[in-house]
Amino acid sequence: MFRVAENFTESYRESMTTAERFQDAQARPASTISIAGVPWPAYKVFALLIGAFVLVTVGVVTASAGPAVLSAAGVTTALWLALGAFHRSSR
Repeated sequence: MFRVAENFTESYRESMTTAERFQDAQARPASTISIAGVPWPAYKVFALLIGAFVLVTVGVVTASAGPAVLSAAGVTTALWLALGAFHRSSR
């Protein structure tokens, strides 16, 4: 019922998949940036940085949060998708 015999067998304890083993086996692209221990593709970080720049620039020029947020979201999304498609096609 509870498979007690299997719990005491060494082979079941050794072949268990853990998060540490999964991360080691996972293929990572060469262009990653580690943020808080999490690998991010460089194109995503680039898109977020450009989006933050657009947010600040449009916010300063227009002195209004609405256009700044909408334009930054649009630019970030467009860059994220375009660079992601380019990144996938160049593999």
